[in-house]
Amino acid sequence: MDTALILTAVLTYPMLRTFSLWFHSSLTRSYVSGTYSIVFVNYPNEQIARDVARAILDKKLAASVNILPKTSSLYFWKGEIEESTEILLLIKTKTSKVSRLSTYMRLAHPFEIPEVFSIPMDQGDARYLKWLEEGMKEN
Repeated sequence: MDTALILTAVLTYPMLRTFSLWFHSSLTRSYVSGTYSIVFVNYPNEQIARDVARAILDKKLAASVNILPKTSSLYFWKGEIEESTEILLLIKTKTSKVSRLSTYMRLAHPFEIPEVFSIPMDQGDARYLKWLEEGMKEN
């Protein structure tokens, strides 16, 4: 097999997988595991967390954001163990939007190295997942 063909297949896999999931879901009208994700991000205070949550929703990068107050965090920072109280955002979005959302988080976040990670949703109520989809439609 040609090396260029293998390289092309490897580099286009994420895009092909996303398209395949969308196509399968459209044809079967069923949920495909991993179509949606939950993104976790910590913020130093509730006001910043609320402002960012509203901006994410305004930009249609997510359909829903939960703000969980007063999360205790312990972590290593510059060789020392630090402890702080943070506000955790649980952001529900399409997996295809996680990259854009993460980029926005890095730009809008006050921390030098923000904690931004996601996990794919395995299953969910069909009506809720449809509601998520509708909440992210561009006007």
